[in-house]
Formats: sequence, structure tokens, C-alpha cells
Amino acid sequence: MRVGLYPGTFDPVTHGHLDIIKRACSLVDRLVIGVAINRDKGPMFTLEERVAMIEAETAPLGAATGCTIIAHPFENLLIDCARDVGASVIIRGLRAVADFEYEYQMVGMNRVLDNSIETVFLMAEAQHQAIASKLVKEIARLGGDVSKFVTPAVNTALKERFDV
Repeated sequence: MRVGLYPGTFDPVTHGHLDIIKRACSLVDRLVIGVAINRDKGPMFTLEERVAMIEAETAPLGAATGCTIIAHPFENLLIDCARDVGASVIIRGLRAVADFEYEYQMVGMNRVLDNSIETVFLMAEAQHQAIASKLVKEIARLGGDVSKFVTPAVNTALKERFDV
């Protein structure tokens, strides 16, 4: 069984994330969505809320693709998380060149820590390349329409969070 790990904060999960998850399912039998506990980023949604969003939004993808998708909170090194869940591949989504520079450094460090775990980059589909959770939150906070960027359930959660 090929196990992949797709890490992120998913604060909140967007159509861009779901696109990468769907496409990653064609590469692995089991996809672990590593929901990062990143206190430095100060996520808007709690860990429990982010995990619940991932589980709800990925259930149809898992059923449609036959891939087992699991949400797994983590706070340790990414490479240690990959080992913990038995992943042989780390899946990373790229939107722009700026993403690549950061990811290139991460791959280099991860290869030094454990060269048996590969990293695969998936480019976001063109219609999702501009989507960033940070921007989605900012638009929602200011009362803008984010329905093109997130699912209806996530859109509702954002409206409730900002009391819009």
C-alpha cells in the first residue's frame, strides 16, 4: 500500500486544497492529511474545527476515488510525521514560483533527514492558483464573497466566524 502525506494548516480548507487532495488520490492508496498544529501562524479555526472540515470535505473524494483519506493532526517535524504515518511520499501543492523556492529548501532539508521519503509537487489547476487560505480569510473578514474559493460548508463557517 502506497501512503502519502499532504501537510498544511488548512485554515480553512479551500477548493485549491481539495483539488490537490483529489489528484493525490490517483498517486496513493492512502492519503494522510497532516493538519499542522502551528501556533506561530495563529490559526483562525481550532485544530478540531480544521480536522472536522477536512474529514467532511474529503469524505466524498475518498468514496469517489477509492483512496482512504485520513486527517491526522501533527506538531512535530514533517519528516517525523511522515515516518509516524508510514508515508513514502510527501505531497506538496504549488501555486506560484514563490511557493517553489520555499518548498525547494524544505525538500533539501527533508532529504538530509530521511532520503527514503520522496516529495512530489502537484501544480494547482489554473482556476485555483490564486487561492490562498490567508486571502480567503481576509476577504471573508471584510464581508466579501468567498463562495468561489471554498465549499458551501466552509463558506458558512467563515460567515459564522466573522458574524457576516
